[in-house]
Amino acid sequence: MLSKKSQYAFKALTYLTEKYGQGPVLISEISKKKKIPLKFLENILLELKKEDILDSKKGKGGGYFLKKDPAKVKMATIIRLTNGPIAMLPCVSLYFYERCKNCDEKQCGLHDLMIEVRDATLQIVENRTLKDLIV
Repeated sequence: MLSKKSQYAFKALTYLTEKYGQGPVLISEISKKKKIPLKFLENILLELKKEDILDSKKGKGGGYFLKKDPAKVKMATIIRLTNGPIAMLPCVSLYFYERCKNCDEKQCGLHDLMIEVRDATLQIVENRTLKDLIV
């Protein structure tokens, strides 16, 4: 399940995708238009800036903007940054692997099923970008 943080990140990024190439957007504008609590949004946007998804400009005419073309920012990247693993179990995660306690992965039907779920999900989110979110 996507966390509230991820949902807010996608709302903000969708707005910034719509404004791509038009210059920086004030955080207060994003907050108001997308109904995202300002303090929460500030933290999300700072995190996305640290990860080179966004950039910002200070002063008059300042705000946040997408650093990369929205057609090149994969949904999987944003999910991993804001939500963590895409896999439903840590023992099938590609980037956040952890062995399950008291489980033999070679003899676990749930493990095998969750690999299929992970792969199907990745097939979608690795091949969709922020640009695909614009309706």
